[in-house]
Amino acid sequence: MSDPRYTPLRTRHEALGASFTDFGGWQMPVRYTSDLAEHHAVRDAAGIFDISHMAEFTVRGADASAFLDHALAGRLSALAVGKAKYSLLLAETGGIIDDVIVYRLEDDDFLVISNAGNRDAVREAFGARTGSFDVVVADVSDEYALIAVQGPQAEAIVAATAGIADVSIPWDVQKYYAWASASFRDRPLLLARTGYTGEDGFELLVAADDAADLWDAVLTAGAPHGLVPAGLAARDTLRLEAGMPLYGHELTLDTKPVQAGLGRVVVAAKESFVGKDGLDAAPDAPVLVGLVAEGKRAGRAGYSVVDADGAVLGEITSGALSPTLGHPIAMAYVTPSSAAEGTAVFLDVRGTSIPATVTALPFYRRTK
Repeated sequence: MSDPRYTPLRTRHEALGASFTDFGGWQMPVRYTSDLAEHHAVRDAAGIFDISHMAEFTVRGADASAFLDHALAGRLSALAVGKAKYSLLLAETGGIIDDVIVYRLEDDDFLVISNAGNRDAVREAFGARTGSFDVVVADVSDEYALIAVQGPQAEAIVAATAGIADVSIPWDVQKYYAWASASFRDRPLLLARTGYTGEDGFELLVAADDAADLWDAVLTAGAPHGLVPAGLAARDTLRLEAGMPLYGHELTLDTKPVQAGLGRVVVAAKESFVGKDGLDAAPDAPVLVGLVAEGKRAGRAGYSVVDADGAVLGEITSGALSPTLGHPIAMAYVTPSSAAEGTAVFLDVRGTSIPATVTALPFYRRTK
């Protein structure tokens, strides 16, 4: 068994009193104070997250866009410089190896960010797919740290952070799923307007050696705005409310994109790409739905979804008592015949049947 890994911000988390948990082989802050307080801070003001465990790959060369069109399910050649796109890395079977975000830095220069636990699988898949493409794929994960600032006050906080300068795009012009170049204390900084909470926010990519200083500077700038450090527990309830899938829960190697409601991510019109021939799911394959339950007892991952007679219809993949909405919510894979919005079902919560209703995702949308 390999030793646990820590991000460059370990000492900062320890000084803040964080509790740690294993996540994809990394020891990550699960909370600093209270899950609820951190969740509400992101919805009402802002939270800062260490997401340096995520994996980064550069894709460079004359055939970079053509390679990504082949390797991923989307059409990355159509992505404009300065923009970002969510995409899927599929197996030949059509199952999902990982979900990724791709940033186009230059015409022939891309950055791909993948999940920490899938770093090896993504590296291997990319390596196997380079073929005759004029492209160099490099795993640069250990060179960088990634800090997320999420919430209604995120822009004001990042804009006020001492040391951030040379921002290539005015703050009020920056768009969602786009990025701007900048510097932090004269060192390169990438400001990506992306996130995993359902709120406005930024993901700040810096050299690993600069992470601690940037973390300190953002915390200082955010103090008057209500910024708090937030851990994985809050991140999970935030992304669940926003209906965002988590690899290993809603997405797996056995899951086809259409089952997960991600058919729109796949550009089937492309002549060829890895996984195209395996895209079709069986007619009775379970599909992902949202569930809203009564009371305060939440269904958790692995709990069954049943009908009035107790027959199993599917299984919950993520569930929680929603801090924002005040009632239990869950995502689950259920039979197509029970997936229509408004369908009444029950959650088997440790032997107790809890009434629930199939609902559209996401559960929460921010007011823009």
